Amino acid sequence: MAVKGAVLGDILGSQYEFHRPKNLDWKNCPLISGLPIGFTDDTVMTLAIKKALTEGKDIVETMVEEGRKYPDCGYGETFYGWIMGKDHSPYNSWGNGSAMRTAYIGEAFDDLEMMQKKAMEVAAVSHNHPEGIKGAVVTSTCIWMARHDKSRQEIYEYVLEQYPNFKYSIGYSLDEMRPRYKWDVSSQGSVPAAMRCFYESTDYESFIRNIYSLPCDSDTFGAIAGGVAEEFYHGFGNVDAEKILKEYLTEELLEILEL
Repeated sequence: MAVKGAVLGDILGSQYEFHRPKNLDWKNCPLISGLPIGFTDDTVMTLAIKKALTEGKDIVETMVEEGRKYPDCGYGETFYGWIMGKDHSPYNSWGNGSAMRTAYIGEAFDDLEMMQKKAMEVAAVSHNHPEGIKGAVVTSTCIWMARHDKSRQEIYEYVLEQYPNFKYSIGYSLDEMRPRYKWDVSSQGSVPAAMRCFYESTDYESFIRNIYSLPCDSDTFGAIAGGVAEEFYHGFGNVDAEKILKEYLTEELLEILEL
């Protein structure tokens, strides 16, 4: 389930979103560090979309309904206003929020064209800037490709084609990125770099550790590429995903996860 991979990536990445030590031993540190950890808005919105599509409910109404249950889960200022206010019109966002919530779309549709149209539709309810929409489409497509047994190299080439000339292109190795990466909440600053973390991985755990190696929006990187890693590796390897999910999710969110 790509959704489980995305939610687990969000939870594990949340430790280092704002509290990452400068000299973190990312290769050997425990996966759960003792720093504050838990699900964030990435999980809430991912599961809201799953609930809406699974139960045939309105996307915006479900996002607002679920989002208001968790007012302190880390929304950006503008999106918080979108959730909590009366106006739920799209606001031309190019942020990575559209990419972090799209895992279920990549998982749920077998037809590529239909899947991409749904990703565009769900992104555009808030993130209707072209880069916001692209982030959702690229993320969903990478999940779809992993589900349909496309190779690591094919996924890499697709992302490179979509983001060919950006400073955090998937074409740069993590060794090249680490000294110069700056925390970036844009779709174009997050999606290709998150996918590079997948590209250089050998299993789900090494994917997470690659995220830990960058001073990045780590929970969102986990949510963006976690579904790709889970689908590509057909599970979580030595990471006890079920235990972590049960420990850190509410009963209500677990129920949606298992729909």
